[in-house]
Amino acid sequence: MADPTTTPETTSTAGAGGEAAKSHFAKAMEEAKAGARALRDEAQVRADTYRAKYDEKRGEYRAKYEETKGEAKVRGDEAKERAAYYANEGKTRASAGLSSLARTIEDNAAMIDEKVGPKYGDYARNAARSMNDTAGYLNERELEQLGEDAMDFVRRNPGLSVGIAAVGGFMLARMFKGSD
Repeated sequence: MADPTTTPETTSTAGAGGEAAKSHFAKAMEEAKAGARALRDEAQVRADTYRAKYDEKRGEYRAKYEETKGEAKVRGDEAKERAAYYANEGKTRASAGLSSLARTIEDNAAMIDEKVGPKYGDYARNAARSMNDTAGYLNERELEQLGEDAMDFVRRNPGLSVGIAAVGGFMLARMFKGSD
């Protein structure tokens, strides 16, 4: 016997409905694929646009960086030359000042002999001689050599170097504090 719930019309309608659903689903899939392709293409266009802008800006920034780097090098070299000039000028003035002080002490050594005694006059002459030697040393040496000699002194006498730095710092602090 035949199933009373199934009729030949329902079976054929279900088959036609299934075909319609498959067709509708296939169309929806095609539309989704087309939409995904459109989104991908739009994303690619936007990415290419942003990449082009990035590359353009990167080139601008790279050029500006190179320009600034060149300017900094030039200014650094100028500052280095100026510092060397002032350091040499200071070295020359220090040497001249030591020589002048040594002459003054040497000129007054005879008076020290008379007033205090020949022993102290000899101390003054030795001090004047040491100052003249130091002035000659400063005149003979280049700044690089003086720097190397100072580093050697610090390596050989670290305690004395710290003491000299402390006393010098104290004197500078007192000098600047007194000028306020």
